[in-house]
Amino acid sequence: MALSIRLHPEDNIDIALADLLPGAESLGVVVSERVARGHKLANRAIASGEHIRRYGQIIGAATQEIAAGAHVHVQNIAMSDHAQDYAFGTEARALPAANTARSFMGYRRADGAAGTRNYLGVLTSVNCSGSVARFIAEAAEKTEWFKALGNVDGIVPIAHSSGCGMSGVDEGYSTLMRTLQGYARNPNFGGILLVGLGCEVMQIPDLIGKGRMRADNNFRHMTIQQTGGTRKTVERGVEALREMAEIANSYVREPIPVSELVIGMQCGGSDGYSGITANPALGVASDLLVAHGGTTILSETSEIYGAEHLLTRRAVSAEVGQKLVDRIHWWEDYTARNKGEMNNNPSPGNKRGGLTTILEKSLGAVAKGGTAPLEDVYLFAERVTKKGFVFMDSPGYDPCSVTGQVASGANLIVFTTGRGSVSGYKPVPCIKVATNSEMFQHMEEDMDLNTGDIIDGGVSLADKGREMFELFIRVASGEITKSEGLGFGGAEFVPWQIGAVM
Repeated sequence: MALSIRLHPEDNIDIALADLLPGAESLGVVVSERVARGHKLANRAIASGEHIRRYGQIIGAATQEIAAGAHVHVQNIAMSDHAQDYAFGTEARALPAANTARSFMGYRRADGAAGTRNYLGVLTSVNCSGSVARFIAEAAEKTEWFKALGNVDGIVPIAHSSGCGMSGVDEGYSTLMRTLQGYARNPNFGGILLVGLGCEVMQIPDLIGKGRMRADNNFRHMTIQQTGGTRKTVERGVEALREMAEIANSYVREPIPVSELVIGMQCGGSDGYSGITANPALGVASDLLVAHGGTTILSETSEIYGAEHLLTRRAVSAEVGQKLVDRIHWWEDYTARNKGEMNNNPSPGNKRGGLTTILEKSLGAVAKGGTAPLEDVYLFAERVTKKGFVFMDSPGYDPCSVTGQVASGANLIVFTTGRGSVSGYKPVPCIKVATNSEMFQHMEEDMDLNTGDIIDGGVSLADKGREMFELFIRVASGEITKSEGLGFGGAEFVPWQIGAVM
């Protein structure tokens, strides 16, 4: 096996596939200092100020002269200013439709959407009702009627840290409302109980609105203050869940076209392998699903920063491309006014894994989106209505980003990781994909799929993408993921808090 890899002819760095010691020779270059697996080494001399390229794209500029064979990382590379050519739609090419129809075993809901799981949810309008929601869920799961259910996966209390001490008219309020409404309507829920305190800013009548919260009408709501306190609310909540459970239990799995899958794509705890193995393999799987008529959602706007031009070129129209650019500009203003910076990423763990600048991380992250045209761009938690490959605006903070995707309608999450992220996102199953074999073996109890064999086993990206696509179908049909088996999903509901907490 080669000791390093060059990803593009224009690259002036190689990526170490194993720990390289001084004196080792790789791709014709003699290594002058230790370079850890997944890290970068110069394949020729690089002048101070010269752009450094990976994937044929700029990831920063040299802050000093770098000798051939030297380690290229935070000590000698920094962010660089350079123009991006958005070239709206110039590379948008429709994928050929799949030759065969595929299906999974899922739950068909009253509004036509398809679920991959069948949970009951206890949703909260405000943090003040979070403990009571948990009390209700725990009490209900101890009852004999719950134990007798055959088709309900469980009861999920959905608590969060917001809902009051906020403006009732600004962007943060609208974002939270979309998030809560989106969870109530997610097809992986067979019924929703909404619990508030009563005096909060996020009032339940406003949240419910004038229409039905759910098409199946399997929805109840109450406030602790109106019901008469904690004990009475728990009693009434358990009884409401019993009534809703009868309806939810009537749903059974049935064959549903894979075109009804809506997959949220995430990467977290990334490393130098992410853009070589797991992310491009997920891109292949994303294209396969899109070719079957399904939907994939790329997010984490702050982690596609600097690579957005690769997406705008695939936009189906200039309008869609501009929507993405507008979100990038919003983020530049958002971080500036909050005294942050877009290069806040990579995290310390990312850097230990070999990533240096947000430009480098973003180029690897965009690979999750495959090659399909970009059909549309959505706000955080906005309901996804287009089929195909789409983008949803979100922070790079993984639990928050996934929360938005679930609210937008995702019924399956796929999460690539190089350092070993652990989490789950009830009511939606999460498939964990390891970027390298070492971490997969070390954390096998948390990982569902290894893509390290693309490097050390000679497996092609195409074959690994097909393997991942088949895993989508099995998990959507009920196969339990590692995070589900471990019980994750009760603490990862993290709405995006925008604006002042007052």
